[in-house]
Amino acid sequence: MRIRTTTAVLVAAAAVPLALSAPAAQAATKPAAPYDFNGDGRVDLAIGAPGATVNGKAEAGAVSVVYGGSTGLKRSNNKLITQNTSGIPGSAEAGDIFGSAVASADLDRDGYAELLIGAPGEDVNGDTNGGTAVIVWGSASGLSGAVTLTDHFSTSLDRYGQAIAAGDFDGDGDTDVAVGATGSTAVTLTDGPLTRTGGFDGGSGSPTGSSTKYGAERLTAGDVTGAGFTGFVWHGRTAQGHTETRLADARIDNWSNWHQYLPPGQASAIGDIDGDGHGDIAVGNGSEPSADPNGAKGGVVRVVYGGPDGVDTTRPTLDITQATAGVPGAAETGDAFGSSVSLGDVNGDGYADLAVGAPGESTDSGTATGSVTVLYGSASGLTTKNAKSWTQATAGVPGASEKGDRFGSRVALTDHTGDGRAELTVSATGENSGDGAVWSLRGTATGLTATGATSFGPSATGVSTAGEPGYGTALND
Repeated sequence: MRIRTTTAVLVAAAAVPLALSAPAAQAATKPAAPYDFNGDGRVDLAIGAPGATVNGKAEAGAVSVVYGGSTGLKRSNNKLITQNTSGIPGSAEAGDIFGSAVASADLDRDGYAELLIGAPGEDVNGDTNGGTAVIVWGSASGLSGAVTLTDHFSTSLDRYGQAIAAGDFDGDGDTDVAVGATGSTAVTLTDGPLTRTGGFDGGSGSPTGSSTKYGAERLTAGDVTGAGFTGFVWHGRTAQGHTETRLADARIDNWSNWHQYLPPGQASAIGDIDGDGHGDIAVGNGSEPSADPNGAKGGVVRVVYGGPDGVDTTRPTLDITQATAGVPGAAETGDAFGSSVSLGDVNGDGYADLAVGAPGESTDSGTATGSVTVLYGSASGLTTKNAKSWTQATAGVPGASEKGDRFGSRVALTDHTGDGRAELTVSATGENSGDGAVWSLRGTATGLTATGATSFGPSATGVSTAGEPGYGTALND
């Protein structure tokens, strides 16, 4: 279903604060990379804490932004964003779970990336858990000011904002936004350009083909074909709760009826593992077969290689578990290997590497504390050569492995220093009885190092530790 709205209607209604066109001066500016909010060439970090208490409101939710620097994340240079922050629409209310999902892109192409934040628990016009999403604008001084992203299919969905992604989905050169929800319109696309002064230029909505109860639980964006437009992966579930994953091409008018099936899972990442110019897709499924027939003992990551038509059907899917030769550890029930995945170039060799979270992994102490495994890309694809796992018990990694930490809840491979090598950021949402925390390990020419590794929790960036904030539930998705 596609809708189109004219500028005149928007001005009269004064209800939709999105854009029709970008000013010429902005259009000439090279867009910033996602999550580079101040345009300094270094990727910043957005940390979602949807369970955070704000002004006594339990689970109102918060997002912490920590800016990148030449030596990595600058913990002292951070910004706390809640719905009580000046310039952010709405107000912090119990159960909003603001920060459940985050995404980023330079929507107005002014050289500063914007931050998109979902609050799927927001009650909207009497609709309980209708959900909302906001755009927070980037600038030379960082993030400031925001606008609500219009939910133009509000009557056919709930929990709008439970997933978000951004990219040029329709191939017209403007950056669009995809939002996941439950209900009969589980994925909504808002057409770009999106600017601070414009109106809504139309969009489209689609069911996922999965159960409307679960809807689109997660969205991942990236250029799979190498053609310069962005495809997106959506994760849904069947009525039985079994995972389903598909790749969509929104350049096609009836994109809701066109998709390529991917290995089912709860998480995905897109990056060029073999350097052939096509984005490859890593789909993680941390479920046991008893819970999801698409899972595997201890969890699994399945890599699908990209080609000019999307999935390259001439290459077999690569299955990676902790039972795979060369992968550290062992596949054990409950490890949840593949619950989170990220692709980024750790060593600067031009090939995307893969980080895999296993938040249920048991360490030497025999308790489920969590781990992260990093595997490297090459001209022939993903390899297990030099693969290494990291835990809080690894020398140089701050902290100590404790039961229930869930180290590896989320992982992100992003270049916070601007040196062309990705750092590994890891969250452990169960740290300190549900407070959560994040860790950052530097990338080097020979791979990741724990030398100089840092860690911090919610208090370091102003997030309340009342209740269970779940700091790191979302992490540069």
